[in-house]
Amino acid sequence: MDIKRKKELLAAYHDRRPEMGVIAFRCGATDETFLTAATDIAAKFNRIRFQLSAGSCPNKRLQELWKQYGEDAFELRVVKRLEYDDPKEDHTEELETLCELCLLEDPKARRVWK
Repeated sequence: MDIKRKKELLAAYHDRRPEMGVIAFRCGATDETFLTAATDIAAKFNRIRFQLSAGSCPNKRLQELWKQYGEDAFELRVVKRLEYDDPKEDHTEELETLCELCLLEDPKARRVWK
């Protein structure tokens, strides 16, 4: 790959607008839900699924359920999306607030990351 093409790809990556929001892992067998904020929804789903498959998820309860019931027992979904204008701006605080609101709406839900 030539340098010009690498620069184009790098610029496109920096200019992308990933979906941000709150995602959920819900175990259908136990009706337990685990929420987390995501600055890139697709990447966060992939990261947590990889950790669970590798047996290295920091949330022990979520890891136990994944091991006991398997990936097919889980519903992965986007609970809320964050609307934003500037992808370069730090949206961590807004995402945490959105996650807190989602936790208040579902008292049985817990955080993926404690």
